[in-house]
Amino acid sequence: MRAIAGLWRWRHNPLRRTTDLVEALVALAAAVLIAVAAPFVGSVAGGLTQDALHQAVQAQHENRHKVTATVVRTVTQPPVDPDPETATARDGHRRVVANWTAPDGSPRSGTVTAGAVSAPGDRIPLWTDQAGRQVAQPMDLGTATVHAVLAGLGVAAATAATIEGARRLVLWRLVCRRYADWEREWAAAGPDWGRTGTGS
Repeated sequence: MRAIAGLWRWRHNPLRRTTDLVEALVALAAAVLIAVAAPFVGSVAGGLTQDALHQAVQAQHENRHKVTATVVRTVTQPPVDPDPETATARDGHRRVVANWTAPDGSPRSGTVTAGAVSAPGDRIPLWTDQAGRQVAQPMDLGTATVHAVLAGLGVAAATAATIEGARRLVLWRLVCRRYADWEREWAAAGPDWGRTGTGS
């Protein structure tokens, strides 16, 4: 920002170097791109992601069906994590053998995941595909929208970071060029520096 503010001051300054002007112009271009291009790219990416996720949600809701299963018995298994202080949410579920009716009306039976307190005879909700196999619960539109927003924000942040990285790379090259110019000028003026009558 300091370089952008200096752009106006350096218009007619006799001490202005070409690299000063280039640095200010690059900083101005980077600020405009971060303010305009990054949000635009993020918005486009978020919109495309939302469209794709909404289509996936629609397909999942068309192909997955909620049925009610009856618990036959629990499956004995050791806990995933025996330490209750570090146990994960996965430990709050257990595997049970259950019976249910597939969407086509045929009976099904198998081992499924149920709540930790499920007991024989309990009725539990279950999502299945067309063939009656257990599947994950379909995503809802709210979750899809949240994922799309996060994707858009991530792309916008990545775009801004790329622009800032490019600006810093250009600035580094300009500094290297300034040092090289100073070295040449100092090498030319160094042997006569401080001598009486030098340059007269």
